[in-house]
Amino acid sequence: MASFEIIGTLKTKQDTQVISEKFSKREFVLTTDTASQYPQYISMQLTQDKCSLLDSYQLGEELKVSFNLRGREWNNPTKGLQYFNSLEAWRIERASSAAPVSNNTPQAAPMQATNASSEVISSKEIADDLPF
Repeated sequence: MASFEIIGTLKTKQDTQVISEKFSKREFVLTTDTASQYPQYISMQLTQDKCSLLDSYQLGEELKVSFNLRGREWNNPTKGLQYFNSLEAWRIERASSAAPVSNNTPQAAPMQATNASSEVISSKEIADDLPF
């Protein structure tokens, strides 16, 4: 499974929802591309024992989030076959502590994703790849 990273500002964080006895989740939103005319609001989730990872962070903080892209299929009795995607976070850290900046080190772009082969994908490449 591909693993990705994104840097953004924590816009919202929800309380943990207990869905069933065996499953709980916590949703949050990161804002990226804040300098552009169209900032992006990326909805993510934490599950199970990872829900508490968000406790020590405040709204407005810049975070680096490692996550997996998850997808599933569901046969809805009224609508037929449907597909769902989710961004499931598994590590969160402050962006400033994640990549210390020195005078000789160039700063990374505010939004970057990496795939399993650690290839960096820029936000422009991501936008160019979208079908709309």
